Amino acid sequence: MLDVKYISENLKTVKKRLSTRNGSYDVGRAAELDAKRKAIIARVEDMKAERNRASEQIAALKRGNQNADGLINRMKAQGEEIKALDAELIAADEELRDLLLSIPNLPHKSVPVGADDTANKEIRKFSTPRTFDFAPKAHWDLGESLKILDWPAAAKITGARFTVYRGLGATLERAVYNFMLDTHIKAGYTEIFPPYMVNRESMTGTGQLPKFEEDAFAVKNTNYFLVPTAEVPVTNLHRNDILSAGDLPINYVAYTACFRAEAGSAGRDTRGLIRQHQFNKVELVKFAHPDESYKELEILTKEAEKILKLLKLPYRVVVLSTGDLGFSSAKTYDIEVWMPSYNRYVEISSCSNFEDYQARRANIKFRDPLTDKPRFAHTLNGSGLAVGRTVAAILENYQNADGTVTIPPPLRRYTGAAVIG
Repeated sequence: MLDVKYISENLKTVKKRLSTRNGSYDVGRAAELDAKRKAIIARVEDMKAERNRASEQIAALKRGNQNADGLINRMKAQGEEIKALDAELIAADEELRDLLLSIPNLPHKSVPVGADDTANKEIRKFSTPRTFDFAPKAHWDLGESLKILDWPAAAKITGARFTVYRGLGATLERAVYNFMLDTHIKAGYTEIFPPYMVNRESMTGTGQLPKFEEDAFAVKNTNYFLVPTAEVPVTNLHRNDILSAGDLPINYVAYTACFRAEAGSAGRDTRGLIRQHQFNKVELVKFAHPDESYKELEILTKEAEKILKLLKLPYRVVVLSTGDLGFSSAKTYDIEVWMPSYNRYVEISSCSNFEDYQARRANIKFRDPLTDKPRFAHTLNGSGLAVGRTVAAILENYQNADGTVTIPPPLRRYTGAAVIG
């Protein structure tokens, strides 16, 4: 969440920066509530100090056998007023916290201003999309013809937007995420294998709740949610922790299945592996010093890109505009892989710097050696990569005229095969 002190002291600036995002956010009310709670706290402190002085006066009056009833009655009335003010403060604190949880992060000054994804800016490209001398198939058609992706079976077992992988399809999926994990571990990331369920506090800490509760799969009659991404459990590893500055940056990599209801996305990418209710993903998570977090964002993005380079899949990197920026992010690079069936680039990774937005919600700090005082850390994450989308890109970009698919060389030691067909 945003720092309410910063909001109160820079209200015009905050309003201006948030106006470039989609939506309307009542930061003015946040400043009002902050002023109100400060006034209540000051009033209560004054009254308590007065009560302490009165206690001494009452004691003195009693010692002198003087009547203290008037002062005692006044202090009783003041005690009731303090009690009412305390209740008012609790209500103001609760309203302020709920309001702050609903306000997105401020876009970084380097983020292009725009209403939507049409204002995103391309940063760089890798490789040139393949020119086919035959009519290429979409990955869903390839999956069916090769008998490696079985949507009818998934629909029977569960429903729409689920997939059963068979044979070399299942092996390829497993090969992709093992290859990703091995690559990132070699780059210095510590592997984490977290639970696939998290509690409400964890979802709130990373910004999924309360804003995106309709997109989450809640576990009935519990306080748990299925993870929408490994970002949630891995970031919350350090909820309420004070980290050592000497340990920063902390780099984690985690594989999980991910679960998303995708509410409001009906009709979008409903065929194939692009938009599923359950999918696999390898996630990169960083905890960084505030002075170093934007350098770490560049490193993180290039480490996600490395997977596509090794697989020789054409891609591009774009920086998201203010209107396309995720709720918790201050700056995001999307990595988009070339998909012949779409005849365009499709997102396969988002690499984001949240600055102290998540850390403030989850109370993640480090001890500053210069002041010996705790400060909020900066958190970052990125898909390294979305596994199903990587499989889809491999099937489409490595397909052959005879209907087979060549397995990229870096994956063959995992699959034990060079061709699917």
